[in-house]
Amino acid sequence: MRRLTISIDDDLADTFDRMVEERGYENRSEAFRDLLREEIDRKQLQAGTAKHCIGVLSYVYNHHQRDLSRRLTTMQHDHHDVTVATLHAHLDHDDCVESVILRGSTAAVVSFARSVIAEKGVRHGEFRPIPAKSHALHDRNHHHMSPST
Repeated sequence: MRRLTISIDDDLADTFDRMVEERGYENRSEAFRDLLREEIDRKQLQAGTAKHCIGVLSYVYNHHQRDLSRRLTTMQHDHHDVTVATLHAHLDHDDCVESVILRGSTAAVVSFARSVIAEKGVRHGEFRPIPAKSHALHDRNHHHMSPST
């Protein structure tokens, strides 16, 4: 690990210290590392250089909406290569929330997430991709992924 020393003006330092405290970081270094990782990830995704990613897709929907539950399940089955797991919870009599863990090629994962969010009846959809490195194992069809930053 390398040590970096930076100088910033007092107002910015005070703002940063408040953010560190509000977010519950033990120290400035942890907060700075997370901000740096977030920016590097954002740049990789924006530039299209992240070949693989992992991420969580979350959305709310009304399960009474015509065929929506079936359509969402079918979409996940049709994209079983990027869908790792789904958590489903009932919010009330009508509404459900789902979180879907995704991994695979960035193009395929982002395309799937966008198609789910755009599905008629899906509300409050959000997807957070994280660039990842793919590690091929002895079996060519078996890959592990870890965050790239």
